Amino acid sequence: MNFNFPLLRPIRMLLFPFSLIYALIIFLRNRLYDRHVFASTSFNMPLICVGNLSVGGTGKSPMVELMVKHLKGKYRIAVLSRGYKRKTKGYALANERSTALEIGDEPMQFHVKFPDVAIAVGEERMVAIPQLLHDRPSTQAIILDDAFQHRVINAGLNILLTDYNNLYTRDWFLPTGDLRDEPGSARRASIIVITKCPADLSQEEREALTREIRPREYQRVFFSTLQYERPYHIIHRDTRAITTDDEVLMVTGIANPRSLKQYLLEYSRTYYEMSYSDHHIFTIDDLREIRMKFEQVTADNKIIITTEKDAVRLLKFEQELRELPCYVLPIGHHFLFGEAQSFMDIIGNFISTYKR
Repeated sequence: MNFNFPLLRPIRMLLFPFSLIYALIIFLRNRLYDRHVFASTSFNMPLICVGNLSVGGTGKSPMVELMVKHLKGKYRIAVLSRGYKRKTKGYALANERSTALEIGDEPMQFHVKFPDVAIAVGEERMVAIPQLLHDRPSTQAIILDDAFQHRVINAGLNILLTDYNNLYTRDWFLPTGDLRDEPGSARRASIIVITKCPADLSQEEREALTREIRPREYQRVFFSTLQYERPYHIIHRDTRAITTDDEVLMVTGIANPRSLKQYLLEYSRTYYEMSYSDHHIFTIDDLREIRMKFEQVTADNKIIITTEKDAVRLLKFEQELRELPCYVLPIGHHFLFGEAQSFMDIIGNFISTYKR
């Protein structure tokens, strides 16, 4: 089990009876869908679902970005997200005036990176998909971000992500563990990606992990690691490397910053941490606190590092950030064992051979 904060472990263990109740509810819900008591809606076009079975970060956003980057030159792709923690409700299609508060930080991140791709949000995907197709009738495929556990939509291709450090096979239901769906739901996936693997994962461990996942004959298991790219200034966009002379103030509001911490431990002199809750909406008081903490760092070589997801929630403070050395650290998936093309081929073949 993955207890994100060690001090919470005893409390989460005491909540085990609630986990049993939650597990029963999820089990009954899935059986009702399996027996078609609850209906799943299919659409006459390729729908690709990217999701996981647990709460917390498994790398869904970088995976969606990777897919969009490779597919947008061949197909007219759209992305539909829920828009978690936005301040609006209902369906919305991103435009040049959109903000993270209106559409959510992850959709805003997609929109900033891929302004020519249709990025939409909507809590009720069954309603949002027809609206998206009305707005962009030339769409050839839709990527459903974080929709694996939402069975009201029946996607043609399901991609399930699971964290190497917290495989769904070793986890337990909320609130004792991190699972929000039962491990058996993995059977609905066509592709299972074990993310955040060590870059030097051995063939022997690959085979052991595959045996643990126990893929069915129709499933493919892939392995990926997260790779950080050159940081860029949040406003000016100029780049610089992190060196072992740098002291870093890490500012994050994401579910699982473990990989970022490991990266800074390796590549910087030291780092100081300011962690906020996942999808935290930064205020001017937060910015003052960040500036004060940064000024307390006495090193000559010092910078602020944040994630791309956090950056879209900080951009509203453009004037204040211009004078600060606040850099964004991009991240992306790198497939191990030379299987990146195989992964993309499965997705491309699904779209190109889809029969309406």
